[in-house]
Parts: sequence; structure tokens; C-alpha cells
Amino acid sequence: MSKNQHTTAEPEVDRSRRKLLIAGATISGSFLLGVPIISPAGPQSSNTGSSRLGFFINILENGDVIIGNNQPEIGQGLRTTLPMLVAEELDVEWLKVRIESMPLGLLKTMDGYTWKYGGQGVGGSTGLTDNWTFMREIGATARLMLMQAAAQLWNVPLQQCSTAPGQVICASAGKQASYGELVKLASALPTPEAPTLKAMADYRIVGKPQHNKEVIDIITGKSQYGIDTRTPDMRYAVISRSPVINGSVASFDDTVTRTVKGVLDVFSIEGPAVGAPYVILAHGVAVVATSTWAALKGREALKVEWKGSPNHKDSSEKFWQQNHKMMSGQGQIVHDQGDFPATLKTAARVIRHHYEIPFVSHAPLEPQNCYAWVQKNKAHVIAPTQMPSGASRAAAAVTGLEREHIKVEMSRVGGGFGRRLSNDYVAEACIISQKTGWPIKLQWTREDDIKNDFYRPGGTHELVAGLDKNDLPVAWSQRLASASKHYRRAGVKTEDLWQAELYPDDFPQAMVENYRLEYFHNDIGMPRGSWRAPAHTANAFVIQSFLDEIAHETGQDPLALRLNLLGRVEQQAYSGHGGPVMTPGRLSRLLKFVAKRIDYAAAREKGRGVGIAAHFTFGGYAAHAIEVSVTPAGELSIERIVAAIDCGFAVNPNAVEAQLQGSTIDGISTALGLEITLRDGQVMQNNFNDYPLLKISRVPARFEAHVMNYDDTPTGVGEIGIPSAAPALTNAIFNATGIRIRRLPVKDQLRKKMTA
Repeated sequence: MSKNQHTTAEPEVDRSRRKLLIAGATISGSFLLGVPIISPAGPQSSNTGSSRLGFFINILENGDVIIGNNQPEIGQGLRTTLPMLVAEELDVEWLKVRIESMPLGLLKTMDGYTWKYGGQGVGGSTGLTDNWTFMREIGATARLMLMQAAAQLWNVPLQQCSTAPGQVICASAGKQASYGELVKLASALPTPEAPTLKAMADYRIVGKPQHNKEVIDIITGKSQYGIDTRTPDMRYAVISRSPVINGSVASFDDTVTRTVKGVLDVFSIEGPAVGAPYVILAHGVAVVATSTWAALKGREALKVEWKGSPNHKDSSEKFWQQNHKMMSGQGQIVHDQGDFPATLKTAARVIRHHYEIPFVSHAPLEPQNCYAWVQKNKAHVIAPTQMPSGASRAAAAVTGLEREHIKVEMSRVGGGFGRRLSNDYVAEACIISQKTGWPIKLQWTREDDIKNDFYRPGGTHELVAGLDKNDLPVAWSQRLASASKHYRRAGVKTEDLWQAELYPDDFPQAMVENYRLEYFHNDIGMPRGSWRAPAHTANAFVIQSFLDEIAHETGQDPLALRLNLLGRVEQQAYSGHGGPVMTPGRLSRLLKFVAKRIDYAAAREKGRGVGIAAHFTFGGYAAHAIEVSVTPAGELSIERIVAAIDCGFAVNPNAVEAQLQGSTIDGISTALGLEITLRDGQVMQNNFNDYPLLKISRVPARFEAHVMNYDDTPTGVGEIGIPSAAPALTNAIFNATGIRIRRLPVKDQLRKKMTA
């Protein structure tokens, strides 16, 4: 997921992260390999004691191995997958490995801040790919140092030493020693240059299905999420936020609120100016108490008068009307190759259709929350965040503290999906703590979360295709009127707002010579941001739906049409995230596979149909085939799902399969029932009763998720499983009923059209 202006990753000093590694010993004698603690006086001694932060590997004298994980865990399994890379190269028994989380590590240099423990932050499916080489080098470095220690101990050439899990062996000398026996000697050695990494054929851990290391803690309730944070003398806070977008506090009466048992303080919080970049989302009034319940009861009793907002007349109805009005004119041509207008004029046939994509909320299972204790010269933050560096920046922005004095710890995250790329809730907690002087846990409710989000942008798409005499596209355009995700992003020019909404290199750019993209921006006041695959979720739906429409209107097979287009180019330059190349044949492979698995060509009874779709994003490839049945009354049942993913190389196939399953369900859930609507400047949805996530009973038992390796380089999987799910579903609905869904969500469209 692309990063908002307040979540951008830190720039790195031009030096290898691996070269910062040093070894040392704890007071208890264990071996540490990690990053030195840097102070203005210079690096501290490598013997920093058992409280040392920033270790990647800690080998105890009894042979136990602890591996540090430096990335946020948002459910994608990185706390298992990244340590797998270290354990593989270290050559230890995976079942004996323990994992500990590392805090945010920032280093202040003459050039600004940079990473202390390597880049920390997950978004855009980069958590694994950004650390693929780094983590393996850490494990290989430690293994080499243990071998060097053994060679020195036995007085044998290093080349005669090798390892077995947890042991160094010298067969020629008949010697072997456990890692625990070698830790003291190894900790005194200098860190070697970059070691040779294992051949993939020798992997015992990586590439093999591994259980999530945290699954037992999760199901037994031991895992600590942000919402579980407890500290001595902590107070609790909630905020009453403006119900109207960009509204502000005129006055408030807290007389009754202060009589509620446990309420300690009540005060207003100033939100951003209209049109300014977000630090927090909204103006509001904070209620601080001795418990969350007391704070909520105090908020219920609060009486707030809200000032008018320039967006008080914003509505969904107005938004869609404005989109269509804008699209009747000329927009901003943001990509233009070949001669689209001339080719369209001479085309044998022209097909044109409109599609609408709604605003949607992230709705993570764990609502936003943050612990913050702001003191005079320092601050401590514990938050469920995808971007701990963004949390650091947010805390610094509202407290005035230097970032080296702000400690940020990452709890396990109960759902991210791009929402926790933003750290507005961190800023709110820091404001409250600084004003009161107390350690504070700010808690949002489900209603707070749904009504105050950085929503996925809504938009209206017009797709136009000019076909030749063989009914194949020779001209293609996509016109989009939307609320850009880059709205209120610092430093983004108006003419660049389209860049978050349209991707010039996406399919079918390389397959159609005359190709145009046109953009219109709707400046509705809704906050918006990254939502699990950003614009790919919208663009894949409209493009893959449009392909089926072309096929249907020209009597072609939808699969054959896709394979024809994908077969035109062997490899395509791809300048966006996930490049530098895209290989269309990898999509063809997946499409053929899912079509075969679901028996795509078989005749089906009336009311039953199969749909297919495929997409590339962020370096990964995926395809879906979905079979549905629809009754004469319009009742929809999903009968079967076949999903396939090509992420290059699956480091942990179990995790990739789980991601594909989860994202497929998320994509279908969103397509069927999710929409955020606006009336009089207010979000109309409150909770899961009117923002209905997919129920487990609607997910078919016949659900296949296939992980198909392609090469030896992993790509991200967090987003790719979503985009093609919705169009595969709606294409299946059409083939079952003849009803084309051009506006999401599906909701009751089938029932209304089939019973009309």
C-alpha cells in the first residue's frame, strides 16, 4: 500500500545495513549479533549487557536461539517468515527458535534520521522483499563466526569446518561442538565481510511450509495487541469527534460528564485546517478517565456544539452527479500513446461502458488505539502501527520533542490493510498525554473507526475500446473521475493527483498500441488513503469486467480473449511499484490453471456460471475462477473458488496460502456488501450492522488456494490476492444470469433486477 505523506519511509544513509552488524556478549555470556547502540560519543562497547536493544540473533550457552524481528506484524506472518530466513542461514532447528520483537530504531546523523536496524515498516507488500537479502546475511554472518570460533578452538582450517543444525563439525579432525559451547569465543571475534549464502537446493526451512510461531499465543489469548497495553497509573481516553467532515468545536458543556464516576478531565482537541495535510483526522473533545468505560460514559453525557463546515453539503449523491458531469467534458490526459482518437474513429466497432466503485472503510478487527506517555524531555509510544517511523514523526509533530527521545514500540496489529500506515491516533494520544501529564491509552470504538477513516477512494470509470475487424482491441482508453488518495498530501501538486489512481503500465497498456488515460478529480471532503492494493482493487474490477463485456458482445470466449492479449508481449517494462518488468505469460499460466481446475469449459445448468479474472500488482501475479448459482428470486450462492498466486518464490507456503485465502475473502466481502456513504457531510455507516462483512456461511467449502512458484525471488503477497476476486465474482454472476454488475457493491442488485 502506498504511503501517506506522514508515513513515508525514512531515507537511508548510503551504506550497507549489514556493515553495521557487530557481535558481542551479554552479561550472562550469550552470543549477540546485531546493531551497535550509537550515541553522540560513538558506538558503545559490544559487551552491552543483557538489556541491549537491537539484536538480531541471541544464542544462549544452553544452545537456545532467539531471533529478533524488526518489522510490524499485521497478520501477514512476518514475525515467522523473516526469522525463518535468519534461521536457515544460521543453520539451527526451527522448532527451537524463539522470536522477540524489536522497537523502532532511528539513528540521527548529520544528514538527518536513518535506520538503526534496517528499514521498519510494512506497506505495498514490501515487508519480505525489502529484507530478503538482509535477513539471510545476518544468519550467514553468525554461522560463519561460529565456524571461525570452532576453527580457532580446534586449530584447524576454516575450510574444514561445516555445520549441522545447532552444531559446528570438523569431520577431518573428528570434532564437533554445539553453538552454545562456542558462543563466548564467537562473541569476541570481529564481524566478517558478507558471507556466502546457501544454495536454494540446500534449504531446510525456507520454502517449506512452516506453522506461524505465534499461532498458539493468538488462540490462547497470550498475544499482546495494542488494545492489551496496561501500565501502572495509566489513564484512559476517548474522543468525541466532529460528525461532519471538517467540522470544529464551537463550545461544549461538560457539567454532567464531570459528574460521571472516574472522569478526570475534559478538553478540546484542535484538528487540521481545512485542506491542510492530516496529522489527526478531526477536531474533537477528549474525555480522560480511570477506565475506558468511565471515559465512554462521560462522552455520552457530553454536549458539544459544532461549528459549520465547508463540507456540510457533501453527499454520495452529489459525488456521483459531479463525476458524470465532469466526464461529459475534457479531463487531464495523463498518458497518451499511439493515436487513440484517430484509431477509434476508424475502428470496426466501439464498445463503451461505465463502472462505479464506492468509498470503503478498512474496518480492522482491532479499532485504533495507542498508549502514550509524554514527559518533559521524552515520550514512550506503544501502538499497533504499520509505520513506526510515522508514529515517531506524528509524536514529534504534536509534542515538539526530538525524535531520538521518542521510544516507539510496535504491538501486534489486529488488522492493518493500509489504515495503520497513518498514525493520526498516535498523534491524538500524544496530545492528550502531554496536556494531562499522565500515561494515556486512547481507545477508539467500532463506531469511531468506521466514521473516521482514510477511506478507499470512490470513483466513476468509463472504458472505451476500439476493435478491429477481428474484434480485437486496437484502441483503449480509461477515463476516471475520482477522489484522489493524494488529497491533502503535503507537496503533491494538483496535476499529480491522478498518480495514485491510474497506473500507466497496467494491463493492457503494452498489448494495445493506442492507449489513453484521462483523469478528473473530485474534491469531495472525505478523507482517503491506502486500502489494500490501492487503486488496483478498483482498476482490476473495471478492466476485467470490461474484457468480459467485449468478449460477450463480440461472441468471443473471455479466457481466449485474455490469453490472446497477454500473448502479444513476452515481457513488459513496468515503471510502477513491482517493476522493473512484468511478464504477461505468468498471468496466462495462472489463468489456464484456474480455468482447468474449475472445469471452465464445461456446460452448466441455468442459473449457474463461472467467471475468471487475473491481475498483476506490486510484483505479484494472481488469478481467480469463481462459480456461482443464482435462484430465480435473485439469491446468490458462491459454490466454488479457485485462486492461484505466483509470488516468485514462496518463503513460507503456509503464510502465502493464508494470505491468498484471506485476501480473496476480503475482496469478495467488499464486492458483495461494503460501501461508505455520505449525507450532509456525515458518514452514514456506524458498525457492522450497516457495514456488513462477509459471514463465514457464505464462503464455500470448495475453496482452493494454490501457491505456484516461478523463480527464486520472492515478491509481496499482501495485496495481490484481492484485485481479481471481485471481477471473477461479477463475471460469474453475468454468466449465471445475464445481469451485468457495473456498480459495486452487489448488495441487492440481483434481487431487484430478477424480481422486477
